[in-house]
Amino acid sequence: QVQLVESGGGLVQPGGSLRLSCAASGSGFNIYAMGWYRQAPGKQRELVATITSGGSTNYADSVKGRFTISRDNAKNTVYLQMNSLKPEDTAVYYCRLTTRGPPSVGYWGQGTQVTVSS
Repeated sequence: QVQLVESGGGLVQPGGSLRLSCAASGSGFNIYAMGWYRQAPGKQRELVATITSGGSTNYADSVKGRFTISRDNAKNTVYLQMNSLKPEDTAVYYCRLTTRGPPSVGYWGQGTQVTVSS
């Protein structure tokens, strides 16, 4: 079983920055990828950014050039540095971990609120 603990959300003004962290714990799992998704009120959950154990990254077009995903494999932790935040970035941000298969299993964190407002 895998547990994901997120931190770093909060209230920030437009143009500001936040850094989210997600630490994975448990036993008997081998990480393939970790990432961040977000869900705004009334909208579907969407991908923000992912990173594989080999370091390959993928970003949503809406955050390219503003957000940076990174990971510390030794700590089983993934980070999301968010710069130049916009009101439309307001959402609950969820961490996701995908294990190596077979079978490949996905786990979600509990979510952390990010609010961008003046």
